[in-house]
Amino acid sequence: MTTVRLSTLKPGDSATIAALHTDEALYHRLAAMGFRIGKRIDLVRRAKFAGPLHVRIGTTDIMLRRSDAQHIDVTPAGMAE
Repeated sequence: MTTVRLSTLKPGDSATIAALHTDEALYHRLAAMGFRIGKRIDLVRRAKFAGPLHVRIGTTDIMLRRSDAQHIDVTPAGMAE
């Protein structure tokens, strides 16, 4: 199974969350917003100038800092075993 960082996806890409490599505080904040291993995530858009990523988990839209997205491993749709 190939994983990539969430921050490398392009708008319109879908993936499954594979791992969260964060400190405990960020882990709990992300979990409260629905970031859980095995959940599908869609990248809606990337803001300009290294701005936040607009992602969708289920029916919830979230603006996520790129620095936080670099700590999330995902398996792009179509690459799962």
